[in-house]
Amino acid sequence: MPRSEAGPAKITVLGAGSWGTTFAKVLADAAADAGAERTVCLWGRSPEAMATLSREHRNERYVPGVDLPEGLEYSSDLPAALEGAGLVVAAIPAQSLRAQLTVAAPHLDPDAVVLSLAKGLESTTGLRMTEVIAQVLGAHAAGSQEEWAGRTCVLSGPNLAMEIAREEPTASVVAAPEHGTAAWVALCCAAPYFRPYTNADVVGTEIGGLVKNVIALCVGICDGRGYGDNSKASVMTRGLAETTRLALALGGDLTTLSGLSGMGDLVATCSSSLSRNRTAGRLLGAGLTLAQVQDAMTQTAEGITSAPAVLTLAQRHGVDMPITDAVVSVLRDGAPVDELAPKLLGRDLKSEGNTA
Repeated sequence: MPRSEAGPAKITVLGAGSWGTTFAKVLADAAADAGAERTVCLWGRSPEAMATLSREHRNERYVPGVDLPEGLEYSSDLPAALEGAGLVVAAIPAQSLRAQLTVAAPHLDPDAVVLSLAKGLESTTGLRMTEVIAQVLGAHAAGSQEEWAGRTCVLSGPNLAMEIAREEPTASVVAAPEHGTAAWVALCCAAPYFRPYTNADVVGTEIGGLVKNVIALCVGICDGRGYGDNSKASVMTRGLAETTRLALALGGDLTTLSGLSGMGDLVATCSSSLSRNRTAGRLLGAGLTLAQVQDAMTQTAEGITSAPAVLTLAQRHGVDMPITDAVVSVLRDGAPVDELAPKLLGRDLKSEGNTA
């Protein structure tokens, strides 16, 4: 079925956390700005929570103090929420995506486009989120895995949810296998304060978005240890280099990593106090154990679970990622954080180039 140039009549966002709620607001504001007659539905698992959102038009747990659009709909009824949705947005944490999407799959329109907002690798398989989506829908929804892969997109960039919810100007990028699909999705989320660009590099866009979480953990550890801006800038710069090496090894485009989903997302996540991954790293650097950090965090820091999978993927492709290796040694092996600097700096001298 050809997609309407005006966009879908209905969009459903799966996941009512901070980013899901914020992106549902973006979609509703974009529709209002364009004068489009479009339903935007935000789905969450808790009937009580969704009833509160519907009544108060606020999600005080995840985006406090932000008024949500009056026209936004809320539901905890998954089949009803997905019925007629031409665009389905998966705002579900990476390690929960497979299980939740398996339940949702039978209710998706066979011609729907799927947009992933999650930034991580599945820890058990090492798959990127678009790969998980295509695999699950190919097995549990109408249509083949290849067909779903062609209609699965990713949105990435400097996307700190609270800043966007407060309508602070932000740019991002939508990547899809075909430019027309990316442009169609971008049309749906082009709000006055949210500018989506497009590209066809799904691999590079996803890798930039997920590895930056690992680099942000390292920057946070530096913060917790009291290291200064030189140290953190060095980690960010060399972190971009190793992210680029991995993306290129997997078939990504070099220019993607210098754009919004590479450098842009890295700078935001490593610099902001709103970053969950930087916060988790700072707590580790201050001396908390991994278990204590996870208990203290109210939202998921994807880098903690993705880092070992990123390192395994890099090793499989022969890619040197010393920062990721050092972070994994802290997370998985319990290496003291004060050994981080020698691990980062105690390497052979070589050229600075990204491929070195």
